[in-house]
This record gives sequence, C-alpha cells and structure tokens, in this order.
Amino acid sequence: MNGNFARSAPPSAPGFLQQAGRRTFLKTVSGAFAVAAATRSAGAGKSASAAKRSANRSDLPTAPRKLPIGVFDPVYAHLSLDAMLEKISALGLEAVEIGTGGYPGSPHCPVDDLLADAAKLNAWKKKFDNRNIHVATLSCHGNPVHPDPAIAQRDAETFRRTVLLAEKLGVKVIVGFSGCPGANPTDKNPNWITYGWPDEYNTALLWQWREKVIPYWKQAAAFARQHGIRRIALEMHPNFCVYNPKTLLKLREAVGEEIGANCDLSHLFWQQCDPVIVIRLLGKEGCIFHAHMKDTTLYKHNVEQYGVLNFAFETKDLPQASANFRAVGYGHGAELWKTVLRTYMEVGYDGIISIENEDPELTGEVGVERAAYVLKNVRAELLAEG
Repeated sequence: MNGNFARSAPPSAPGFLQQAGRRTFLKTVSGAFAVAAATRSAGAGKSASAAKRSANRSDLPTAPRKLPIGVFDPVYAHLSLDAMLEKISALGLEAVEIGTGGYPGSPHCPVDDLLADAAKLNAWKKKFDNRNIHVATLSCHGNPVHPDPAIAQRDAETFRRTVLLAEKLGVKVIVGFSGCPGANPTDKNPNWITYGWPDEYNTALLWQWREKVIPYWKQAAAFARQHGIRRIALEMHPNFCVYNPKTLLKLREAVGEEIGANCDLSHLFWQQCDPVIVIRLLGKEGCIFHAHMKDTTLYKHNVEQYGVLNFAFETKDLPQASANFRAVGYGHGAELWKTVLRTYMEVGYDGIISIENEDPELTGEVGVERAAYVLKNVRAELLAEG
C-alpha cells in the first residue's frame, strides 16, 4: 500500500508472455524481463546471489506448499464487484484481499450493510464462493494514532468494524498500518522519527511508543482477540512507526502475538534488506501473517547521488527517483522471486501471496496480469521440483 503515483500509459505486452511455457519460463524471464532490472537496479544481483546462498541451508523444511495467489482489490476500484470477480477468475487467481476502508477505501465491500444484514452478507460471500475465490484477508490501512482525534477515531472505528466483519466471514487476518502519532501531545500532524538525536527527537520517539502506539495496539489486539481474530498483519511502511522488521518485532514484543507482518518486500528492498533473511527472521518468530507481492527497482545512478530516501510521486519526476515500485519480475528477476516463494514455503507461511500493483509504468490491470504470470510460473516450477 502506498500513496497515489501518477500513471503513465503501459507498454504493449511482449509476445513471449503468451508463448513461453513453464519449462522455459525462468530462462526467458531472467534473460528478457530482468535484463533492464539488472542494469537499472542497484541491488538486484546482490539480492539474488544472497538469496541463492541462503536457500542452500538444510535446516529448514523442504516440502513445498501451494501458496494461493491473490490480489488486493483497490486496483479494480473502477469495476463493480461482479466485474472484478470475472477479471480475477479469468486470470486464474485463487484468493482476494478486500479493502474495508482507510487508505484503500472499500470499493467492493459495503461494510455497514454486511454487518447489519445477514442475508446481504451471505449473498456477498456467495459471489466469491461461486467462483472458488477465497476471501483471505480484510485490509483497513489507516492511522489510528493520528494526532487529529477525529482522524484517529475514524480509523480506529474502521479497524473495529473490520474485526466484526472478519468474525462474521470467518476471515482470520486483518491488514493495516501501525500508524504514526505526533511528537508530543500538542502536535497537529504525524511526525515520523527514525533518528534519536538531537535528544529532543529521542524524547519524542520514546513518547510516541510509550503513550500512543503501544497503548493503542494493546487495546486493538484485545478487541480483535475477543472476536476470534489473532492475526493483525502490519505493513512495514515509511511514515509509520512500524517500518522495518526491527520495529515490527518491537511492537509485537510489547503488545503480544496478535501483532505480525504484512511482509511487503517492496518497502524493504529500498531499505537494502535481504528478502530471504527477512522472511526467515520473521518466519522464525511465527509472525508472517500476510504477504504483498510488489517489486522495486533501485536506480544505481540516483542512489549514488541522492541516497535511498528519494522518491517520486509524479511521473515527470521518475527519472530523478532512487527507487520505483514495479510489478513482480520487473524490479528483480524471476530467479529471485522463485527463491522468495521457496523461502515462504520453507518457513511454513500459510497465507496467500497477494498482488498489489503500484507500478507507474505497468498500470492497473496490466501490472496485475504481468505479476500473476511471473508468480504462477515460479510457483509451478517449485511444485514440480518437489
């Protein structure tokens, strides 16, 4: 999940997308899709080699599990529920992550109506069941610790109503952000602090966690637990207090085992995290509750000039950006993504892999189609290898 990028017209699909079979897929994609990524990315080759080294460890289970491939529904916000289901069914996707409010909105989920009317709830769920599409997670990314009380209350209420809906649907995972408060009781805007010096910043950071973040999530986790929800998957995202594995584990330790990760590697690639090491770290703790499938390209020349904290939110600014979100396979090669899926299988991850498309070049449905192609083929390779 991220802010809105300006979208440019997607290029036409290359012919080999339709022609390459499963047996030649990795060779084709690694040699064609990822050539550009390898030359433009500051870390793709290093990540792939590190992933291969890590994958050689023999202390992890090896039996592959077919991870269901799904999609996060805001990319289809322009479509009705029925039209969206036809689209994703035609793509052969098996699951869906549904927005219930907050930043994703709720384009396909009338939460209040479904909570108020059991017949409407059953009819809504039946649409998915009829197409063998599993409603795997509900997502309500927001900022429930916002310094504006009205915004905090709104987003906290969205979370509570999402919990109630999940209980009725039998959905076990809720996805969101940790939120970010102000730096003190009188602040009007969120204040994302990552560096504890000068001293007033450390004082503010300690106050944020002690007075706002931990108390809120203790209360929210208790409410979720009361309604049978024990998996709150927080996306590690800049501008929020949980933005990397260390801050996620810090909150989990303070609050309890209901707190886990929505492991969106796109936000960790630009932080120079190794995806395999992250998955194993969080998998060892048993706290990977959800996984977004989204890639990132790092532009070496711009990273060298401007560092990694240099983003673009308008298409015209992309040439100056250090990083850019891409569809799976267009930032790192298929071999890396094969290793990522293998590692999820090895650590016993039992959720879905959910495509989230925020690629400013392969926009909307095009990016979903390309990502689905990559993921289905690397998954098939893994299952065939046994």
